[in-house]
Amino acid sequence: MVLVVVERDGDGTLTEDSAEVLAAARDLAESLGVPVGAVAVGEPGELPDDLVKRGVGRLHLLAHELLTDGSPACLGEALAGLVADLRPAAVLAPSTDRSTEAMAWAAAELGMPLATACTEIRPGDDGPWEVTRERAGGVLLEDAALTAPIRLCTLRPGSPSPSETAAADEMTVHVVVPELRASVPRARLVERRERAAGMTLTTAPVVVAGGRGVGSSEGYAVLEELAGLVGGAVGCSRVATNNGWRPHADQVGLTGTRISPDLYVACGISGATQHWVGCMNARSILAVNTDPEAPMVTRATWAVIGDVHEVLPAVVDEIRRRSGR
Repeated sequence: MVLVVVERDGDGTLTEDSAEVLAAARDLAESLGVPVGAVAVGEPGELPDDLVKRGVGRLHLLAHELLTDGSPACLGEALAGLVADLRPAAVLAPSTDRSTEAMAWAAAELGMPLATACTEIRPGDDGPWEVTRERAGGVLLEDAALTAPIRLCTLRPGSPSPSETAAADEMTVHVVVPELRASVPRARLVERRERAAGMTLTTAPVVVAGGRGVGSSEGYAVLEELAGLVGGAVGCSRVATNNGWRPHADQVGLTGTRISPDLYVACGISGATQHWVGCMNARSILAVNTDPEAPMVTRATWAVIGDVHEVLPAVVDEIRRRSGR
C-alpha cells in the first residue's frame, strides 16, 4: 500500500496540495502494483466520497482528543503507530508546515529517514528509490537515494501531472484510536484566527507586491488600487514586513508564502534569493525598479525602469481610461 496523509480545509474538503499528493501516489502505487490508502484526522464528513472519486478505497481515520488541536507531534506519534501496524511500501504527505513536522515526528518514532520537499519519486525494483527534492528553499534540486523498509516522503506542489484514474469500487473507513500519552509535553492550540475572506496570495491570478522602493505603508495605496483593478491581491517583500508596512501574511518569499500567479508585479523589490524563491513559479513577472541591474529586473519577463510612485499611477490611470471606469 501507498499511504497518503491528507489535509482538509476549514469546510472539510480536501486541500489542493493533498489532491496533488494523492494523484502522485496513484501513479506510484500503480508502478508498484499496490493499492492507495489515505489517513486523516477527525470525522469523515464528505472525505470518503471525495477519495473514492480519486481511486482511493480505504480511509484510516485517527480519532483521539489530543489530535483535535492539530498538534504535529501528536499526529506524528499517531501516524507512527498506524504505519508500524500497516507496513505500507511508502507514506506520502504534502510539504506543508504541519504535515512535514508530523512526518518528521513519525520518522523519528519509527527510526527511519524522511525525504522532504520531493518533486519526483522513482521507485527501484529491489534497491534504493531515487527522489528529486528541493534544497535551499527551491533554488537547488537534489537527486538522492532513499533506502528504508518504508519510504517516508513529503511532496512539493506542482509535481508532474498524473495520469487519469478510475474511481474506486467501494470505500472502507477504518477508525483508529491511537495510544497517546497526555503527560508528554506538546504544542497546543491557544488561538484560532479566521482567514481573511476574498482573494489570497495563493489563489490570486495577479499579485502586485511592493518592497523597499514603496517607501512606507501609505505607499501601498496605489498597489492596492492596481490590484483591485486587475482582480489581484497585494503582497510584499520581507523588508516591508520588517518595517511594519505590511503584515507577515502578505509576505512573498522563502519565509513567507510561495505563489504561482499568472502575473507577478514586483514594485521596488530588488529580488534577493529569499524573495525570488517565493515568486519564481509565476508565469510572467513585471518588475518596476529604478535599478536596471537589480536581480528582479534581470530575471523578469518585462521590466520598467522608473520610480514606482510615478509608474504605477500612470498604469492605473491608463487602465481606468481603457475600461471607462
